[in-house]
Amino acid sequence: MSSYWPAREPVARHVGRLTSPAISTEMTSDAVLCLPIGSYEQHGPHLPIYTDTILAEGFAFAAVDRWGDTYNAWALPTIPYGLAREHKWAAGAVSFSVRVFSDMLLGICAELADSFPARNLLVVNGHGGNRGILEALVYEIKDLHGINACITHPTALAKVPSGSLLPEVHGGMSETSVMLALAPTEVFLDRLPDSYAPDPSLAKGARDLILDRGVTWPWTSNDPAIGVSGLIGDARQANLELGRKIVDSATEAYGPVLARLVERR
Repeated sequence: MSSYWPAREPVARHVGRLTSPAISTEMTSDAVLCLPIGSYEQHGPHLPIYTDTILAEGFAFAAVDRWGDTYNAWALPTIPYGLAREHKWAAGAVSFSVRVFSDMLLGICAELADSFPARNLLVVNGHGGNRGILEALVYEIKDLHGINACITHPTALAKVPSGSLLPEVHGGMSETSVMLALAPTEVFLDRLPDSYAPDPSLAKGARDLILDRGVTWPWTSNDPAIGVSGLIGDARQANLELGRKIVDSATEAYGPVLARLVERR
């Protein structure tokens, strides 16, 4: 498996590499545009604040590289920012408001509908905090702009168990492992302090405040009831093998998703 970050030049099937006249010859209405959306926010002492943007672009590039010829899929430029209110306590968090995020995404979709013949949109979401707003906006993308769209969450698509004793929500074993696979030079496990020792008893707090589907709480990643050092999971257990399994599994899972997306149009 090749590394997709840093992207010194775009993936081969990137819309930015097309000339304007080539768009009409390379794309038809059944083509798929792939839009990565990330976030800038703290990921503890061992990962950079643009981790979720790396993940969104890495998974999108991998999907386009694997399935682009089959489904005439093209990568779009990555949106680096999202909704990151749960991390605003720490330096580096850049969070849109719900209104600004909605206006931005719907504005981009309006421009895509105006400038490209493709009428299928695959959103690749790299940040859990974007999920709720994206699940609402996918209806407006369709109704307002006639775009057949779906929202994907690649690490959830992978369905690879981490084996962690803690819920792997943020910056822990799973996310750090994927970063080892996609951007190994951006991972600094030696910066985890000696005192960093995730407590399995925190699992209940994470399940109650974050993962309980029956209640939504305005949780923050510095809450000592759910994590340590801004991390929710166990980063010490991160490993390259797990990261590669997650990336490879998600990449393959995009095949059926793209097939369903095209069929639904």
